[in-house]
Amino acid sequence: MPELPEVEALARFVTERAAGTVVERAELASLAALKTYDPPLGALVGRTLAGASRRGKYLCLDTGGLWLVAHLARAGWLHWRDPVPPARARPGKGPLALRVGLSSGAGFDLTEQGTEKRLALWLVGDPSSVEGVARLGPDPLDAGFDQAALQAVLAGAPGQLKTALADQSVIAGVGNAYSDEILWAAKLSPFKSASKLDAAELGRLYEALKGVLGAAVERSLGQAAKELKDAKRAGLAVHGRSGQPCPECGSPVREVYLSNRSFQYCPTCQTGGKVLADRRLSRLLK
Repeated sequence: MPELPEVEALARFVTERAAGTVVERAELASLAALKTYDPPLGALVGRTLAGASRRGKYLCLDTGGLWLVAHLARAGWLHWRDPVPPARARPGKGPLALRVGLSSGAGFDLTEQGTEKRLALWLVGDPSSVEGVARLGPDPLDAGFDQAALQAVLAGAPGQLKTALADQSVIAGVGNAYSDEILWAAKLSPFKSASKLDAAELGRLYEALKGVLGAAVERSLGQAAKELKDAKRAGLAVHGRSGQPCPECGSPVREVYLSNRSFQYCPTCQTGGKVLADRRLSRLLK
C-alpha cells in the first residue's frame, strides 16, 4: 500500500513534470472509483494543473481551485505516460481506473491491481470536503508535530500501538509497512497499549516516527514513479521480511496475521524474546 513517503514522492514527481500544463483528457475507466458527480470529471479538461500535494495518504492535484483527490488504497498506483496512449480509456474490468492526458503530450494513468477495487477519486473544490481527508489526524512530518503532540494523540487512542499508528484519524499517512518499521526502530511491542507509554518509550517512538518516515521520503525523492515501490521494499528492515535475520540483532523476524493482512516484528528487539501467537491459531499474547 502506498503510504506517506511514496505519496509525498508521487506528489512532487507530478508537480515537477506537469505543473503549468493543461488537462486535455480525463477519461474514467472504473465507474465505481469516482465518488462525486458534481462537477463532472469533464470539468477538468481545459484547466491548468498547478501542482500536486499530499494529505495523509491522499494524492491531491490542484487545477486552479478544482481538486482531483485520489486515494490509492492497497493496490493502486500512478503510472506516468510519456506519451499518453492515444486510445481512449473505456470502462472495463482491467486495472485502469483513470487516464489523464496533458498538453505536453505526457500524462498519467491511475491503476489498481486485484479484485478489491478500493481506489477512490473525488473532484472537489477543497480536499477537506472529502470525508477521509477531513478526519485525518496530524501529519507526523509537519514542523509543529512535536513529542507533546504525539503524546496528546496517543492519550486518546484506545487499543494497541500497532493499531493506533495505522489509524488515519490518530496520525495521518502511516500504514501497515511503516508502522512495523517505526515500532521496530523504537524497540516497542506492536501490542503495547498506545496510551500507556512511559517517557522513555514515548521519546523512542517519536524519534522513530520522524526518523523512519523522514528517511523514507529522502530515499523516495527523485525516483521515477515506476521505481518507488522497489525503493520502498529495499528500505524496509522488518516488514515483509519474515524469517530473515533482524538487521539489529540477527534473530529471525517473526510474523503475525491480523484480519486479512500480516505484520512483522523482532521478538528480541521488541518483545523481550516473547513470540506473539498467530491469531489464526490462538489469541494474541500481550
